[in-house]
Amino acid sequence: MIPKYRYKPWTYFAATFIATYALWFAGAYLSFQDEKNGLYMLFMFFGLLVPFLLSFFVIFTSKNSGLKRDFINRLINLRLIKPKMFPVFFLVMPLTVLISIFISLPFGGSVSQFQLADGFSFSTGSVPTLVFLMLAACFEELGWRGYAFDSLQSRHTYFMASIIFSILWSLWHFPLIFVNHFYQYEIYHENILYAVNFFVGIIPMGVFVSWICIKNGKSIPAAILFHFIVNICQEALTVTQTTKCIETLVITLVVAIIIVLDKEMFFSKVSPAPETQNLVSETQNPAPETQNPVSESQNPAHEVH
Repeated sequence: MIPKYRYKPWTYFAATFIATYALWFAGAYLSFQDEKNGLYMLFMFFGLLVPFLLSFFVIFTSKNSGLKRDFINRLINLRLIKPKMFPVFFLVMPLTVLISIFISLPFGGSVSQFQLADGFSFSTGSVPTLVFLMLAACFEELGWRGYAFDSLQSRHTYFMASIIFSILWSLWHFPLIFVNHFYQYEIYHENILYAVNFFVGIIPMGVFVSWICIKNGKSIPAAILFHFIVNICQEALTVTQTTKCIETLVITLVVAIIIVLDKEMFFSKVSPAPETQNLVSETQNPAPETQNPVSESQNPAHEVH
């Protein structure tokens, strides 16, 4: 988050939703028309790019050099990633899935859920599903961590920014329930409650990914890696949708514990990761770390999702 920079969160999110929804609803329509040539996946792919492209545009057309340096630093500086966070990266989500399966057993869940899945639970047409999951993690986080989250945090505490972002992130996926053969489409037609669980489950997950990013110096690759691990963990085992409802409760509990243990960071408006600018801007004269950022409604000292 850049002090004295005028973030415009609602302009960014409005543009993101309009562009993404237009592309994805068009893709949804085509997914029932041209299954064989996969043209609809072009619309889905470009919709996926929207958060990143808008962030890239806003950042690199701004007159704020600090904003550009900060983005580049958080994108290429792998030293921001903390080795002590590796257990969280690689263990929390697998353990969450396993615990959810164990909890499901007394309620009729099958032990076969511990078996590796034979394949992915959905299809993405001509694009390999694993590639699609990686691209989703990559381009989403380039947008969300590039500009979107900081724009919200310029106006709110980290806790409120996380909640608002997570709700918006959940709603951003809405058109996917209309895309033939997509995961969201499949579970919606299996049971609407499973689709509701998908959207509700994104909210604590959004807070979790945001916390991971902050704890790693706002590193964008850290957010991408964890997002991808989350995606893979949802597909690795033959977990039922009922168990995924339990998983939502488990991850919500995990996030609640994190908030309680790290409440000073969650309820502070001061950027919790000032070190994100160390590498790229060390020769510059950065603004004081404790200075409050300027939101849209204020008079900015300088003009940048």
